[in-house]
Amino acid sequence: MSNLPFGARATASDVLVDVDLRGRRAVVTGGAAGLGLETSRALLAAGAEVTAAVRRPRDVGLPGLAQLPLDLADLGSVRRFVDAWAGPLDVLVANAGVMAVPTRALSAEGWELHLATNYLGHFALASGLHRSLVAAQGARLVVVSSGAHRSAPVDLDDLHFDHRTYDPWAAYGQSKSADILLAVAAGVRWADDGILANALNPGYIHTGLQRHVDDDTMRVMGAMDEAGDLLEPDYFKTPEQGASTTALLAGSPHVRSLTGRYFEDNQPANVVVDGDHGVAPHAVDPATAHRLWEIAEEVIG
Repeated sequence: MSNLPFGARATASDVLVDVDLRGRRAVVTGGAAGLGLETSRALLAAGAEVTAAVRRPRDVGLPGLAQLPLDLADLGSVRRFVDAWAGPLDVLVANAGVMAVPTRALSAEGWELHLATNYLGHFALASGLHRSLVAAQGARLVVVSSGAHRSAPVDLDDLHFDHRTYDPWAAYGQSKSADILLAVAAGVRWADDGILANALNPGYIHTGLQRHVDDDTMRVMGAMDEAGDLLEPDYFKTPEQGASTTALLAGSPHVRSLTGRYFEDNQPANVVVDGDHGVAPHAVDPATAHRLWEIAEEVIG
């Protein structure tokens, strides 16, 4: 399926050209660095009021960008952010995350760190801001996932590697499958509230997300030379290109009727059993999506 007017190399500013977001309010988690910063930049340029939810607010040289503290792995921090938010919210971009943490770590709730940060924290944030999203009358939830989801379904019987041998990439991949399932469930549960919920794969981009990835893995990817200098293989994108699908889902009128979907390269993706593109069946399974939602609801109360 390829029916949107933007390709894989479009930039965040390309997909929002001539889009007027004045009067719209957006929250971007991790919105002051990497892909989040490019997403914030594009939304601001289109006229939106943007708040970056970040662990440590700092000056990033982007005029107009507001920042509020948020640690997604700390549900108390999420509650404080929700309590501090007032008024409607048109766009919530679940962008922040962790990847390939080398050793197993648990949150205060006993959740494996990838799942706690990438899924549960964003679930709690979206749930806490639900009334604000409803008040916006046509809000959008945008969840940044990854192609890594294809290698790791959500294991509902052992979410936190209590019985499985911990593997950083399996943990990351599971959390990215969970991110897509968040959009799938929200697309159904919140449809009557007028909220669109979609997930996406931004592609390969050099950002701080790779801080835990070892040099040998980077070399296998063709993303580092023997001297330790970063390389950009042909399949890599620039940060602004990587943020384009996020910006598309956050603000473009071209996707105003699509919900519960997974996108890559600025197009809705097909369900594919094998291959390097598309969305895996396990990541769009409604039963898994709703069961994971119920488990998360039990945790946040």
